[in-house]
Parts: sequence; structure tokens; C-alpha cells
Amino acid sequence: MENLNLARSKSTPEVAFDAAAGIMAMTGESYPENSFEYYRPLLVWLQQYLPTASVPLTFNFNLSYLNTGSTKSVMDILDLLEDAYEGGKVVQVNWYYDAENDRALSNAEEFREEVRVPFRILPLSGR
Repeated sequence: MENLNLARSKSTPEVAFDAAAGIMAMTGESYPENSFEYYRPLLVWLQQYLPTASVPLTFNFNLSYLNTGSTKSVMDILDLLEDAYEGGKVVQVNWYYDAENDRALSNAEEFREEVRVPFRILPLSGR
């Protein structure tokens, strides 16, 4: 399967999904005008990739800001990862947040509470 790479823009995160390595990452801010349209290819890629993945899966989120639509789409991603985990795949979610932003930590904790998948919340330091 081909990798999925999208460049960061002012309102969308950088996306780097590496199929062979099983490492997926989203970095930046997410507030596209139409979150559903923006996230659709990511969700389609994951729906095709996850059932066939034969390597441990790591998803690294480093999203400093999410609007409401993006929050829903990220939850959809987490649901897909949870399904893969419950289906026997090795899955690790790493959520990076600004250690000086209490709200960012709270958001990460809210996401973690919604899924049953290994989910680490890791502070970014030195920013």
C-alpha cells in the first residue's frame, strides 16, 4: 500500500502515514473549513490499511489546536485504531502536547477516556 503524505498548511496538519513501518503521524493545527472533506482520505486510507497491516502500529498525534469538526474526525481515527486493536493488532497511540498548556492536556485525556487502546500522553518540552 502506498504511503499517505500531506503537507501542512495554515489550517491543516502535516500528515505522514508510512504503511511499511506502521507509523502514522499528524502534526500541526487542524481547523479546515470542511473537516469532513479534509479527513475523508485519511479515514479511507486507514480503513484500507488497518485490516491488512502486519506490523505494530504507532499513531503519533502532535496537534496544537483542533476545531470541533477536526475533533470529531480525530475521534473517528481513534475508533478505527480501537477496532484494529480489538481485532488483535498491536497499536500504540502517542499524544504529544505542550506542557505549558493545561487545556491541551485535558483534551488529550478526554480522547484517551473515549477509547480502549494503549494511549500515552507525552509532554513536549523546550518550546
